[in-house]
Amino acid sequence: MGRIGPPRRWALIVCAAIGLGLIAAPVVFQMFDRAPQGATMLKAFKPFMTEQRLTGFQNEIAQIDAAVHETNTAVQTRLAAHGSSAVSGGSYSDFAKQWPQIHSTMSDLLTKVHANLPNYQAVAALPSFTLFPWFFVIPGAFVLIAAVLALRSPTSARPAQVVLAVLGIGLILAPVAFQMFSRAPKGGKMMDAFTTIETTQNVAKIQGYFGTMAAGQGALRLDVVPALEHTGLTASDIARTYPAVATLDGNWVHILNDMTPMIGAMSDSVTHYQAIKALPPFPLFPWFFVIPGLLVAGLALAPGSGRRSTTSVAVPELQGAIA
Repeated sequence: MGRIGPPRRWALIVCAAIGLGLIAAPVVFQMFDRAPQGATMLKAFKPFMTEQRLTGFQNEIAQIDAAVHETNTAVQTRLAAHGSSAVSGGSYSDFAKQWPQIHSTMSDLLTKVHANLPNYQAVAALPSFTLFPWFFVIPGAFVLIAAVLALRSPTSARPAQVVLAVLGIGLILAPVAFQMFSRAPKGGKMMDAFTTIETTQNVAKIQGYFGTMAAGQGALRLDVVPALEHTGLTASDIARTYPAVATLDGNWVHILNDMTPMIGAMSDSVTHYQAIKALPPFPLFPWFFVIPGLLVAGLALAPGSGRRSTTSVAVPELQGAIA
């Protein structure tokens, strides 16, 4: 039977080049700067990316919409009958005109974010982005060192062959161990979905909407509810007759405290998102490990200069038997 000899010189040179390429990749793609920003972004969104919080945000927008609808219909009818313009004029009127656009934008935003919750969870389950550059540098350095040592000293060829084979197989298995083939594409989908969300212009627009919502709630509390009381309704009457208005009036402080940090996280994450978006597409990352791993393992295990055949052993034995 034949056996695999030490790697040929050209194979070791290629392995050294692959190791150098792995070391250089984080520098070329600016991973040492961009990858930690991905970790920061994921951490900033973590408190809000849960089923409970996202459903809560959507319910809060629905509460505001219900109060606006009730105010524009039943409350407006009562106040108009009593000669009040608390709904048709002033601050509330300005808010009511803007609300349909605000409602549409905020609902679409929360629906899109909620739909990407599994994608966020998949990315968050990967090792920390801060460590990501080192997943290239460390194995790349070992591949380079093993290949160079084998080139400089023939006696090191055999141990280097083993090290290179193990490193190659490790690179192949790493994406499998971290489930990168399923998680990385989901991260790509999330990044694509957030393209229109994590922009300076969009965040500024949402911040403006939130200010308008606050002004609208202030008008509801300071103008509309007192106007209803002036028509002879008590607080309990208002709560019973106009439950949506009463619910928003009672829950607004909670809504404000709940949504403000989310908008702040969106604003703070714009530059972090742009840094991660500048990296190669997420679905390609598993192959950045697998392809070098296949090459290194294949070159290390390929038949080398020390291969012997059965013919080279059998012929001398046959000659000796004839003699």
